[in-house]
Amino acid sequence: MQTGPCCGAVSQHPSDDPERPFFATAAKGTEGVLRKELVELGIPRVKATRGGVYFGCERAGDGSSVLLTSALRASLYSRIAVRVLVRQASFEALDAEALYAGVRAVPWERVLDAGRTLAVDAHIRDSAVTSSAFAAQRAKDAIVDRLRDLNGARPDVDRRDPDVSVVLHWIGDRATVLLDVAGGSLHARGYRSEAGTAPLRETLAAAVVRLSEWDGCTPLIDPLCGSGTLAIEAAQWACAIAPGLSRARLGCERWASHDAAERRLLAELREEARARARPASQAPPIFAADDDERMLAIARRNAQRAGVVVAFARSDARRLERAHERACVLTNPPYGERLVTTRSFHDELAAAFRRLHGYRVCVLCGDRALPRAMRTRPVIEHALWNGPLQCRLLAWEVD
Repeated sequence: MQTGPCCGAVSQHPSDDPERPFFATAAKGTEGVLRKELVELGIPRVKATRGGVYFGCERAGDGSSVLLTSALRASLYSRIAVRVLVRQASFEALDAEALYAGVRAVPWERVLDAGRTLAVDAHIRDSAVTSSAFAAQRAKDAIVDRLRDLNGARPDVDRRDPDVSVVLHWIGDRATVLLDVAGGSLHARGYRSEAGTAPLRETLAAAVVRLSEWDGCTPLIDPLCGSGTLAIEAAQWACAIAPGLSRARLGCERWASHDAAERRLLAELREEARARARPASQAPPIFAADDDERMLAIARRNAQRAGVVVAFARSDARRLERAHERACVLTNPPYGERLVTTRSFHDELAAAFRRLHGYRVCVLCGDRALPRAMRTRPVIEHALWNGPLQCRLLAWEVD
């Protein structure tokens, strides 16, 4: 069993709306831009809430619901969603025994059998049980007991790589059971096998790119690139590379219910995603720099694995000079668990940014030192959370 909080956990009770059986979780502060992204993908009945976005099923020509199509599309295309979940049941649970009975009533035989493995990830708040580990244990017991009684055999638990990932949300006196369609966090794109200290998750970096209002056409510069995540996510977005294509398979492909029709549908969606991708030659120039040669080497390897072209160079961000008529600077200076910086560093960095006439300067700030040094009010301000750290995305138009 997997227990306890995870990035992108639903922070309020999942909706019981039958028209919106899916929920895409998001980092705090990115729900609005995730909603916009899903609308752009043509996903129906999208509704943002705290912790993520609800959405509905697509419709076939005869008007019937096409189960999982929307969830598969979100799992393949979304850059911002952390997890894509499909609701199985929602019920009143006043105590542990009511939880057990409600979970056991779900027809788990549709997705699980004795030859498959499972894991349960529990999130609880204000419920009769205070231990998420105990709640996950009771939910797991209910699942395997039902299957053993039906089939005479039970599935095993695999904490590391389960075939079926079950998510339990028990908030107050109501419990909701969901399945993880992608089978894991969507931030794991596969290209970042190396990173520096406290790097941005790929999903948050993608949200920052979208919230910066970069147009995907003008040059983009990250003068403090670290392992290159911001620049790589920007390049993938500019080239329309679907991040889900990097996953060998989605979680739902391991369910017992994954039949020939769903295999054909997923193959078609993957082929569609590949056809949408644009060659790197059509992307705007993207530059990334750092004064640490070791981090630059990591960033270059990450970009190569991601299949994008980024021009990397070693330089000091405080020496940044204007090289284009218009451009966007998008960066995440060190704060929090990363480097301890001095006031003079922020003053010199702000002075460099103020020299970039005609540029938009977008910075993910973990403190107020740089905003104070910029001396002018930002034109964009978004509150975001990088894990437990609250930060702000600020943008200035440099006259």
